[in-house]
Amino acid sequence: MKKAIYLFGSIAVMALASCSKSKDPGTNPPVTVTNLDVRGSITKDTHWTAGVTYRIRGYVYVDNNATLTIDAGTKIVSNKDSAGVLIIYKGSKINAAGTAAKPIVFTSAEATPKPGDFGGLVVVGNATANGNHAVLEGGVDVAHQSFGGTNDADNSGVLQYVRIEYGGKAVNPGDEVNGMSMYAVGSGTTIDHIEVVRGLDDAFEFFGGSFNAKYLVAYNNADDDFDLDDGYHGKIQFAISIKDPAFTDNKGTTGDISNNFEVDNTSDAKGHLLTPVTSPTLSNFTAIGPNNATGFSTDYGYNMRWRRGAKFILANSIVMGGQKAGMDIDNDATAQFYINGTSGFLNSLLQSYGDNYKVDKLATAGLLTAAGLKTLVETRDQSKTFASATDVGLTDPFNNAAPNLLPKSGSAAATATAAFTATALTDSFFTKTTYVGAVDPAGTDWSKASWLVYAK
Repeated sequence: MKKAIYLFGSIAVMALASCSKSKDPGTNPPVTVTNLDVRGSITKDTHWTAGVTYRIRGYVYVDNNATLTIDAGTKIVSNKDSAGVLIIYKGSKINAAGTAAKPIVFTSAEATPKPGDFGGLVVVGNATANGNHAVLEGGVDVAHQSFGGTNDADNSGVLQYVRIEYGGKAVNPGDEVNGMSMYAVGSGTTIDHIEVVRGLDDAFEFFGGSFNAKYLVAYNNADDDFDLDDGYHGKIQFAISIKDPAFTDNKGTTGDISNNFEVDNTSDAKGHLLTPVTSPTLSNFTAIGPNNATGFSTDYGYNMRWRRGAKFILANSIVMGGQKAGMDIDNDATAQFYINGTSGFLNSLLQSYGDNYKVDKLATAGLLTAAGLKTLVETRDQSKTFASATDVGLTDPFNNAAPNLLPKSGSAAATATAAFTATALTDSFFTKTTYVGAVDPAGTDWSKASWLVYAK
C-alpha cells in the first residue's frame, strides 16, 4: 500500500488558523512556514517554493505520473539519521529549473555536514537499458525497483542549475545510492548545470538511457565521478571531474578503486555483450586525478577506466593526474572496439602520475598492448601525452580548495585545437568549440560561476 506524503509544518499552520476565533484579520497575521518534513509518496502534482526548506525523511517517491515542481533557489535537506533519497519514478517528472543566481540545492541539514547525510537524487525513466542491473540500487521498496522501457525519447522533466551536496547512501557492499543516479532516462529530459559535491559514492551514475547533458561538475566525490553502464548511449559536453586526493569510500575487500571515469557495458557474469551497448559520446571534459599528492588514498585508480564491453568517444578533453594510470582498457570486447576505431580518445591531452596507458583482463593474449594503445591514441586519434602536469599548462588544477582550470596563455592546453569531424561528434547537440577541455581559454570561465561551490 502506498503511503501518502506527509508535510509536517503545514499541519501546524492549519492548527493555528483553526484555533483563532478573532474576526479581525489584522490581529492574526499569516503564519509563515519555513520548514517542512517530507515522507512517503507524492502522487499528485506538487509545488515546492523557495521560501521553504524541505527535509527529506527516508525514501520519498514521486509516483503516479505526478510532476514535482521545484522553484529556483529552493533548498532540500536531509539529516544523517535517515539520509533522505528523492526518487522520481517512471512516468513522473521533476521540473527543477534553477538559475545561476538561484540554484536548487540538495544538502545536509547537519551542523557539521558529512558525506552521506543526504542520500541522493534518483530519476527513473522508460528509455532503453540492457538489463545489466535487474533493479535499482540502494534499498528502494519493491514497487519501485524496476526501470527501463522502449521509449528513448521519454521525458522525465528538467534539472537545471542544481547542486547536490554530501550525498551517498551505502545500504550493502556494492548496493549504494549515488549523488545523482539516472536509470533509463530518455532524451526528452533536460539536464544541464549540475554539480555533485563531496558524495560518499559515485557523483553521477547513469544506468542505460539516452538523455544528453551539458555542464556537469563532480567535485570531491569518494568513488567514480562519471560511472556509465547498462547501455547508456547519450551525449555529454562541458564537464569537470576533480578528486580530493585523500578521500575515497570504504572499499573493504572488494578490490574496487576510485576513478574519474568508470564505463562498463555489462558485468563479467553477463558476458559484456548485452544490448544496447554502453556507448557515450563525450566532449570538452577536464578531469583531474590525485597526481600522487601528499596523503593520497591508495584506493585511487585511473583517470579513465573503460571496460566490460563498453565503447566510447571521448574527445577534445584534458585528462590529468591519474594515480595508477591515465587510460585503462579492460576486456576483449572493449579492446576490440578501440582497435576497430569504434571507440576513440580523440584530439585530447593526457598526463598521468602512473603509466599513461594500461591494458589488462584480456582473454586473448596480445589482442591489444599498452604500446599498441599508445600508438592508436597518439597517431590515429591525434591525442597527445605529457610527462608532467606543468607541461599541460592549466593554471592551478591540483589546488583542491580553489582549483583553477583555465589554460595558461601559450600553453599546450591553450593552443590545442578541437575537432568535431568524427561522425558521432557532428550531431547538433555539440557546441563546436575551437578549444579542448571544459574551459575556454579566451572566454568566460564558467567553472568559477556563482552556482558552483568548492572547498567542501
